[in-house]
Amino acid sequence: MTIAFVGLGNMGAPMAARLLGADHAVHGFDLDPAALRALAELGGTAADTLADAVRDASVVVLMLPGSSAVGATLHDEGFVAGPGTVVVDMSSSEPLRTRELAAELAARGVTLVDAPVSGGVARARTGTLTIMAGGEPADLDRVAPVLAPLGTVTRTGAVGSGHAVKALNNLLSATHLLVTSEAILAGERFGLDPETMVSIFNGSSGRSGSTENKWPNFILPGTYDSGFGLRLMLKDMRIATGLADQVGAPDPLGHAAVELWARAAEALEPNADHTEIVNWLRKDASA
Repeated sequence: MTIAFVGLGNMGAPMAARLLGADHAVHGFDLDPAALRALAELGGTAADTLADAVRDASVVVLMLPGSSAVGATLHDEGFVAGPGTVVVDMSSSEPLRTRELAAELAARGVTLVDAPVSGGVARARTGTLTIMAGGEPADLDRVAPVLAPLGTVTRTGAVGSGHAVKALNNLLSATHLLVTSEAILAGERFGLDPETMVSIFNGSSGRSGSTENKWPNFILPGTYDSGFGLRLMLKDMRIATGLADQVGAPDPLGHAAVELWARAAEALEPNADHTEIVNWLRKDASA
């Protein structure tokens, strides 16, 4: 299968590598020349333009920062995908905007499904991502060979539903990390050892992805290199609370978490990893 892969960043690059390893032909496009060179070194085709990437592809995978970038790509004059092409938006996008774009593409004979992922860079490399796929069953069947090398697929319903559950997941993840960090810093000031606390939490009801992964692997070692930016996390949180508002669901805690993460985003460097929110808590949260 010939696949166009648009967006070869922290997540897109290892995902494209997985597809090459599964014997797909991958035509990649990215604005970063280094990313294109890296793809070519792995055996992929580095496209000079978006049009070159998508022209002969039966499936176009998008791994972009969000709906604005996805919309700009799909409306670009270089997006020359013909009837019968399936676009797989694996970005963290806005579910209602995804449905609008799907309707626009359908008028051109192009199908859009959404398949955002969770698991971070490490699981992108090993092909063990959690993939949340929204779309018609027949359309998801067509792209199953593309998604299989990347991780485990759960079908979530109609187009846009994958993006909805992804945003809601990240709202949970961010809120877990924030309150976990508050708890550990409080214990630390009391005199408790952070590693001991993390170990106890992981054997108790307070465990979460933050205690099992983020604190032991990125915060306690002081690397803060999960590969997922703080501002991207904030974007997903806002998508989730915006969705709750649109459907009339209660979300007071979600909005409070968004407000705190927004303050951290203002205080930290633009490229801060999302695990660096603990540094904001240490220094600036009470300011």
